[in-house]
Amino acid sequence: MLKRIIYRWVGVACLALAVWACKTPDLVQKTENKAVPASYNSSQDTTNTGKVRWQDYFTDPYLISLIDTALQNNQELNIVLQEIQIARNEVQARKGEYLPFVGYGAGAGVDKPGRYTSKGSSEATTEIKPGKETPDPLPDFMAGLYASWEVDIWHKLRNAKKSAFNRYLGTMEGKNFLVTNLIAEIANSYYELLALDNQLRIVQQNIEIQSNALQIVRLQKQSARVTELAVRRFEAQVLNTRSLQFGIQQQIIETENKLNFLVGRFPQPIQRNSQNFIDLVPNVLNAGVPAQLLENRPDVRQAELDLMAAKLDVQVAKARFYPSLGLSAGLGFQAFNPIDLVKMPESLIYGLAADLAGPLINKNAIKAAYSSANAMQIQAVYNYERTILTAYIEVANQLSNIGNLASTFELKSLQVDALTESVDISNNLFRSARADYMEVLLTQRDALESRFELIDTKMAQMHAVVNVYQALGGGWR
Repeated sequence: MLKRIIYRWVGVACLALAVWACKTPDLVQKTENKAVPASYNSSQDTTNTGKVRWQDYFTDPYLISLIDTALQNNQELNIVLQEIQIARNEVQARKGEYLPFVGYGAGAGVDKPGRYTSKGSSEATTEIKPGKETPDPLPDFMAGLYASWEVDIWHKLRNAKKSAFNRYLGTMEGKNFLVTNLIAEIANSYYELLALDNQLRIVQQNIEIQSNALQIVRLQKQSARVTELAVRRFEAQVLNTRSLQFGIQQQIIETENKLNFLVGRFPQPIQRNSQNFIDLVPNVLNAGVPAQLLENRPDVRQAELDLMAAKLDVQVAKARFYPSLGLSAGLGFQAFNPIDLVKMPESLIYGLAADLAGPLINKNAIKAAYSSANAMQIQAVYNYERTILTAYIEVANQLSNIGNLASTFELKSLQVDALTESVDISNNLFRSARADYMEVLLTQRDALESRFELIDTKMAQMHAVVNVYQALGGGWR
């Protein structure tokens, strides 16, 4: 009776100990917020430019050629492709962990126990067959298969594989995001190069105009209509304008080399047509609705996949508190003579075992890993929400920028026309001694600056067209 009570209490204690051993710390969870505004500007049109292929979005054949070359040769993109391969290998490794491990082995040896030992005296009096003693020393030959398998009771290994697979998909989206950024960077640099070509052309035209004005001033000085001061001021302006072209030429070289780097080749001239840059018309854009960003933007999709992987990592860390069940088995042949290895069933050996093991005392490492997985999950939630917020703000900013730049360009065009006419008027007035030479100089300077600003505005317009396409998630398809 007493033994029965003791056994019962021991059983209850063991059960309680097992329950305590499997207890996990409290989990602090946070649900991600996927809500986005219903529209950008009260429009519910779902037509989205981000779904247009980059080959159809850009029309300049030289730009298309640069992008196509970059998608094949860009080093950063090729590095990311290798990261995708590494992630794919990680998925394969995690998949193999919850499948049985099967191996093979073979061995040979010899054993000579002492005669006056338990094993030696036993073998000395044992016959292998009637009339045939056990060999001394005793050879040993063995060949067989062995297998081991951890039964995935708590889906620990399966969840680890799913987590690795989500991260692999995340690297694919990361590659798509890099492609989007690469295309945008090439397009922006290309339009910047066209703008610099036009600025250089404007400077060269102004050098010619100012040089002609300088000749007129020198003639007027000879006729005592102006002083040497006027001649010197006109010379200074010509020299200043000439110095501008060298700075622009350096910017052109640097921009060309930047494009060459992006397409993965050594410096060489960039083919382009910059004659009609000022007449380029920005593409008609359709932003769709903000909810489409969740589908179009690769960085949003990557953040979502990372979040899914982080949630699975928590389940994997939690499963480490529970006992694991392992199975092991072996099958083979063993004999002291190689000829006897194939004799059945005398040389046949086999074994089967199961073990159940789990953490009991000092689970600090497992608790720390579980808490870290939980913290990284919350971190992934915040990163996901931040990515969505960033995407929405980028689109909203660029849409507003396109409208404002269109108005700015229109006004700058009128300013350039007015100042261009002012240059001719000031020159005529100066020839007839009805205007001071300073008015001529200031008018020429203002006209040059306004033409520069007009080119900068056109470049900003083309950048905005590229940037809104990038913000909408275009380019990776």
